[in-house]
Amino acid sequence: MSVSSAPRKKPAPAQAPPATVADLLKRLAVPAARVRLCPPVGTATELDLIAVNGKKEGLVELVDGVLVEKAIGFDESNWTALLLFYVCDHVVLKRDLGKVYGPDCGYRLAPGLVRLPSGSFLSWDRHRELKRGAQLSTVPPDLAADVLRLSNTRREIERKLTEYFAAGVRLAWIVDPKRREVRVHASPADFIVLTATDVLDGGDVLPGFRLPLAEFFDQAEREGPAS
Repeated sequence: MSVSSAPRKKPAPAQAPPATVADLLKRLAVPAARVRLCPPVGTATELDLIAVNGKKEGLVELVDGVLVEKAIGFDESNWTALLLFYVCDHVVLKRDLGKVYGPDCGYRLAPGLVRLPSGSFLSWDRHRELKRGAQLSTVPPDLAADVLRLSNTRREIERKLTEYFAAGVRLAWIVDPKRREVRVHASPADFIVLTATDVLDGGDVLPGFRLPLAEFFDQAEREGPAS
């Protein structure tokens, strides 16, 4: 799948505050258990996010002035993310393409919006735009990948994809360990679904990356040493 290098879009104008808790949850598209009430809803800032994530007691994203906890799920999701980006990192290093980041790397996609993909790739061209010592990236990744957890919702992922591509992400992978599938997005609506019989490749964004998904999912699901 080829991907375009369309210019980054301007962020949408700020929305009016939600009138009810139901409105808030509908907007955030996450279960109530993942919404933090401290700081009060609508008042959270990037500094709050940095402080919480710095405690290493879980990760949060910043959405509409609210700290939203990252979904926590079955063990294979974490191993899948780790394995996927270990392989990516190997290809990136071998071909000197840029840098790969894990789930604790925050991206400011728009004012008041910070997302933490399960993993991400920044080409050297984009990496040069980063401010040295910054605690959040103001530059969107070329590739963003999210590994689905049990508490992720369909609308949450749809919203994230819209935000990713509006900010300038070129390619997104949505990895579903339970279904053993990967959705490869060139835009929120333009995607293909790969199964365990297919090979995932990086296209123009991550040239040289090829991963047989049967081998990948089998390795991610292992619970002990090979016999």
